[in-house]
Amino acid sequence: MGAILPVFPLGTVLFPGLVLPLHIFEERYRTLVRDLVATTDTEPHEFGVVTLRHGSEALPADSDGEAPAGAAITTGELYDVGCTAELRQVTELPDGRFDIVTVGRRRFRVVTLATATHPYLTAEVEWLPDEETSGGTAELLAPRVLAAFRTYLDLLRPDSEVLDQVPDDPTVLSHLVAATAQLTTDERQELLAAPDTATRLRAELRLLNREAGLLARVRAVPVPLSDLARPVSPN
Repeated sequence: MGAILPVFPLGTVLFPGLVLPLHIFEERYRTLVRDLVATTDTEPHEFGVVTLRHGSEALPADSDGEAPAGAAITTGELYDVGCTAELRQVTELPDGRFDIVTVGRRRFRVVTLATATHPYLTAEVEWLPDEETSGGTAELLAPRVLAAFRTYLDLLRPDSEVLDQVPDDPTVLSHLVAATAQLTTDERQELLAAPDTATRLRAELRLLNREAGLLARVRAVPVPLSDLARPVSPN
């Protein structure tokens, strides 16, 4: 049997090493934060972030205004690969809500949603280590991805400070690119689920070259972009 992990469905994709601040207002997730804070220092104070395929981050409430215990979400509504969020800072507000700061820690795959034994969602998961199965391929790809990322950012927002401190580690770089580039949720999920760093970097090189090409063509349009805007049809 795999590990049992508290799960927080969100509309975003979290990557290892990336910061994720959250405002916790629903009672079941307030309970989750309290449970995590109460764990011993030898246990990781973390929960799983899994991205919703569609719909709201909030679960439907019952007649008392509280959502039923985890049962409103099914595995079909969630992507199967997520990332744990480790608590780094917890601020409890006077009304019982929390402002928390978390950092992505380790990837996992959802095996099945666990029987509801808590007011929040839990899942059986298996851990997904970033194993390099292709020798030094990641080290060879990293400089090419970094160069493509610089070109992409120069076209997107020249004043970006993302690359002020470039990570030396290819895996860290791959996670930074995946979290920062303007990609679809499906593309981010594919990068999160990549079996190793080399596979992720190879996919990012393709995506960055594609996006840079699109941005270059848009900047070459001889009329202001505002002139291209058209009212959205209600039909």
